[in-house]
Amino acid sequence: MIGLLGIVILLGVMILLQMPVGFAMALVGFLGLWYVTGIQSALSTIGTETWSIFSSYGLTVIPLFILMGTVCFYSGVNKSLYETAYKWFGRTRGGIAMATIMACAGFSAICGSNNATAATMSTVALPEMKKYHYHNALSSGSIACGSTLGVVIPPSVVLIVYGIQTGQSIGKLFWGSTLPGILMATLFALTVYFICLRHPEWGPGGPKASLLEKIKATPGMTEMVILFGLVMGGLYTGAYTPTEAGAAGAFFALLIAGTIRRKLTWKGLVSSFTDALRVACMVIVIVWGAVIFGRFLTISRLPFLAVDFVSALQIPPFMIIVCILLIYAIAGMVMDALGFLLISIPIFFPMAMKLGYDPVWFGCLLTVVTTLGAVTPPVGICAYVVSGMAPDIPLATVFKGIMWFIPAYVVTMGMIILFPQIVLFLPSLVR
Repeated sequence: MIGLLGIVILLGVMILLQMPVGFAMALVGFLGLWYVTGIQSALSTIGTETWSIFSSYGLTVIPLFILMGTVCFYSGVNKSLYETAYKWFGRTRGGIAMATIMACAGFSAICGSNNATAATMSTVALPEMKKYHYHNALSSGSIACGSTLGVVIPPSVVLIVYGIQTGQSIGKLFWGSTLPGILMATLFALTVYFICLRHPEWGPGGPKASLLEKIKATPGMTEMVILFGLVMGGLYTGAYTPTEAGAAGAFFALLIAGTIRRKLTWKGLVSSFTDALRVACMVIVIVWGAVIFGRFLTISRLPFLAVDFVSALQIPPFMIIVCILLIYAIAGMVMDALGFLLISIPIFFPMAMKLGYDPVWFGCLLTVVTTLGAVTPPVGICAYVVSGMAPDIPLATVFKGIMWFIPAYVVTMGMIILFPQIVLFLPSLVR
């Protein structure tokens, strides 16, 4: 009962008082520990967990991968990616929106953040779609949903946090989410095609590009391919660990920005470090709060009782997974998706392991449903980012466009459940 009460208070604190999720989890976790074990034990636990988290070598992977993404942003990789995709796909009906989704997928592969991708592609793609009279719902919806690929396609901050909290291999999580990310991007592009079949006027075709122009534009994605290949290739061959991959990715991003692109100014370099520091601090504080709250739930024995309760139910494991996904989808509508993921992992992860599911498969599935929470109202953060970058597009219009893409999320989750090898095939090849 104390564990359940703690969850209720936590949700109330975050929703009603709008307290940052990391501090809210730490506060409720500390008060819960105090009530259950006493003040001295609670203070000792807080001190031990805080030291353990902030001195963790593995946690350095978070700021390093975020730095890789910010360096690429300030060196203009995002614009080159979009121009390449635009040349290849812009001619067809809805092609500029498809190009935007492909560019989102490419930038996500070197960024790992949906918010950064949403802000970046809004700046680059919205003016082009307005120029060719794209409907605001299609243009804003494709950017908002395309930006969520940053959570699925590695390197993903959500996957890193999940791996740290559950003790899973971050490298295997990265490889496991690669094919689902490609599948989602493909389904988003097919959604744009379907929308333009129903509403041809929503996505008129852009200017035709010659084969020579397409070939000339192709080197614009060279840096992204090189960087992604160096990071994931090193992980695949075992040349370096996931934490070392973060350092290598940041180093190679700086090297590419300074030697190949030569567009990263001193001001951009400083901004990339400060932006990376700001985002990394936010994520690490969330992890800190989640660990303290998770320790409180463990002491309350709520996760163990929940596992025993579910195990006693006479329903197929498949239905339990569906119920878990529904809980995540609903929770993502009313609170920060990453925050709820970290709150709920101590409960649902043991449950999934008890049912015999693969931890990498379960993590990648949760990552996909977490992306859904980033676009669904009323707390779809990516929708707010897109609307904020384009004040002339009402938030309601952004959500209207997003609704067309919801089936793509559902189909992706359904295919992962029905065909687990979509997730498990690539990790099985890794050492």
